Amino acid sequence: MDSLVQIFSDNQFLSILGIAWHPWKFVGWAGNAIFFSRFFVQWWATEKQKQVVVPNSFWWLSLVGSLLLLAYGLWRRDSVFIFAYAFTWIPYIRNLVISYRNKRATPHCGSCHRAHPPAAKFCPHCGVKLGALESCA
Repeated sequence: MDSLVQIFSDNQFLSILGIAWHPWKFVGWAGNAIFFSRFFVQWWATEKQKQVVVPNSFWWLSLVGSLLLLAYGLWRRDSVFIFAYAFTWIPYIRNLVISYRNKRATPHCGSCHRAHPPAAKFCPHCGVKLGALESCA
């Protein structure tokens, strides 16, 4: 039992697995974990809405995860890693910009502050007549 404790305390366990510890390994593994977690976020949002949904958190996790993996690839000077993540940030940022622009442009009820269709005459959530309240919202 003491030898098992010593293996874990001396960081030999990672050596047995062939993993050499370095702070950049943490960056690489963090990038992998963050990038992988986006699938759970998307799955959860889709299940909750009962339709395919890609929330902004998916794009943020994609962006952060891919930038960490790019940083790790640059540190390793690994051309495969670098090329794989060098340009992935472009669609992630573009999707976030589009999402935030759409959210800002979506009209909201002046009474309940929830979004409603642009051509609605009444708020589908609270029933208030839209128009006069809209101008101050």
